[in-house]
Amino acid sequence: MTAGVRAGERFRSWAEIQANAARAAGGLGALGVGENGSVALMLRNDFATFEVNMAASQIGAYAVPINWHFTPEEANYILRDSGAGVLVAHTDLLAQIAGGVPEGMKVFAVPTPDEIAAAYGVPPEKRRVPTGAEAWDGFVAASSPRTAPPRPSRGSMIYTSGTTGRPKGVRRQPSTPEQQAAGAQEAALFWGLKPDPEIVVLMNGPMYHSAPAVYGMASARLGLHMVLQPRFEAEDMLRLIAAHGVTHMHIVPTMFVRLLRLPAEVRARYDVSSLGFVSHGAAPCAPAVKRQMIEWWGPVINEYYGATETGVVVWHGSEEALRKPGTVGRPVPGGVLRIVDEEGRDVEQGEVGEIYLRGPHLSEFTYNNDDAKRREIALGELVTVGDVGYVDADGYLFLCDRKRDMIISGGVNIYPAEIEGALIQMPGVRDCAVFGIPDEEFGEQICAHVEPISGAALDAAGVRAYLAEHLARYKVPRVVEITAALPREDSGKIFKRKLRAPYWEKAGRSI
Repeated sequence: MTAGVRAGERFRSWAEIQANAARAAGGLGALGVGENGSVALMLRNDFATFEVNMAASQIGAYAVPINWHFTPEEANYILRDSGAGVLVAHTDLLAQIAGGVPEGMKVFAVPTPDEIAAAYGVPPEKRRVPTGAEAWDGFVAASSPRTAPPRPSRGSMIYTSGTTGRPKGVRRQPSTPEQQAAGAQEAALFWGLKPDPEIVVLMNGPMYHSAPAVYGMASARLGLHMVLQPRFEAEDMLRLIAAHGVTHMHIVPTMFVRLLRLPAEVRARYDVSSLGFVSHGAAPCAPAVKRQMIEWWGPVINEYYGATETGVVVWHGSEEALRKPGTVGRPVPGGVLRIVDEEGRDVEQGEVGEIYLRGPHLSEFTYNNDDAKRREIALGELVTVGDVGYVDADGYLFLCDRKRDMIISGGVNIYPAEIEGALIQMPGVRDCAVFGIPDEEFGEQICAHVEPISGAALDAAGVRAYLAEHLARYKVPRVVEITAALPREDSGKIFKRKLRAPYWEKAGRSI
């Protein structure tokens, strides 16, 4: 069987994708994109997603994936901050970012394919390349292949909210050959990905997120058989596993929850015995959910912990998950983990502190155009993403809470400061506090407490409608409470912990 990517009824071999990537690299070079340049992509998982990433890698440029849920305002910020001169986008997303594209940027359109259109309800008129726009496939076909040796790869510049402020692009130095070789070994150890014609990878996580991007491109470099699910739907995932003999997947705990909610007769309908290595991370997974998934799928489920900034630092398999319920694992070979107090001193074993990490074999990074923020999160060679936890007597890490306010909902990082920054500009709002509260399906959901100006008439629906005009919909709080006076510390700062605590106490957990 020819190795390649299957998407709905379509198939494209890796040989074709690589040939297109070589032509795209030649074309991008002719447009002036070179080493340290940036190529932005606002694409769902598709053939072009791999072609753009591979082309950027060949010329030593950064691929900059943009969350396609973003508003024009949010997308515009990343397009400008990254300095990208080229944007490749699916046709149905072009209208979404109209007015958000910097002047002079070259835009290429990719027709939205059948399976994606069906999954997202895209009407026919939005699937075609609009008049005046240039088609990506046409650009690729007309370009001469790049024949020069590939430049040192920069990989993707993923924008992450991290722990403070606006999204920041994690910009790495080029990988050395030694780092690339070590990365391939780690992909085999921690993702189960290696050159093997029997491996079939199912991809449904959007590759604008760090882990799916790394997982997808590692699979591409190895030339593994790949099946793209256009949008996660629990029974459809089981259907694809059974139909294609899927062996490897990267998913998030929210998917586990939805799979377990399927009726028993539906779950029994599909053969999942082909699964050999399932990886998950990005959000806490309830021990009971993990146990039920292992009982159903067998000891094939593996969990990692890390960040866009660090890569995988902590990892464990199914046996350890059952033996140490709630753990996220132990440091991988070459990974470094420290738990420290407020003064940066190591805490005692079992004591809770802030988690600092360093992943193995990754090149050094900074935040694009904001090296000061990079220095703020550093402790020597280690960095923190704001989590706190402890290590038990056997060296297993357990997460307890987040020192900072980042919310993880369904594996997606959401930073309250961005929402608060938009909400405080709403007419009638005196002050506000945004934080995460428990959600059975997504792990956390967004909650906003709003203090109105005296005499202002605010309601929850109005707050949500206002935010929906300025932010991606997944950042709009599900729960909005109008509060006459928010609790404050002596300094006047809102006592967010007092607002947050009752929700978590009712849930019987802290993260």
